[in-house]
Amino acid sequence: MLKRVLVFAAVVVAVATQLPGYLQRQMETAPAAPPTQTAIAVSPAPAQCLGRALLKANAQGHFVATFRINGKAVEGMIDTGASSVAINETTARRLGLSGSDLDFKYKVNTANGQTAAAVVTLDRIEVDGVRVQDVKAMVLQDKALSDTLIGMTFLEKLGSYKVENGQMRLSQR
Repeated sequence: MLKRVLVFAAVVVAVATQLPGYLQRQMETAPAAPPTQTAIAVSPAPAQCLGRALLKANAQGHFVATFRINGKAVEGMIDTGASSVAINETTARRLGLSGSDLDFKYKVNTANGQTAAAVVTLDRIEVDGVRVQDVKAMVLQDKALSDTLIGMTFLEKLGSYKVENGQMRLSQR
């Protein structure tokens, strides 16, 4: 019985160590199949890579880009220190948010002090080839915020983001 087990184990070891090399040699020496012709419709490649974006830092070291928020172009700055995307009231109205959407019932602390804010959900935020949907955002009154900040509620929905050599790489999930 022991002899059979040892013979079986030896065969398994021999096959496991020799089979990959044998198969590799067979694939290298196999004749190539004749090429077949297939008509393929080719469309021009998009300017950006789908699911990825590369932002370059400006002279101050900030990552500023034109984002599309709910389909509208908005200049914004990535802010990893902001817990949420933050837009001002004027931008919110331009994006179609108004009336009951903008209930300024929350008190928030910003770098400029305490202010009132409304919480909204943006349908989508896009930059280059990256698209994120259902992003929570804070709407602040115009006097409290002049620029759009793209904070962690956007970044945490990405597959990854990385800063290296003055560039920020964003990758979609």
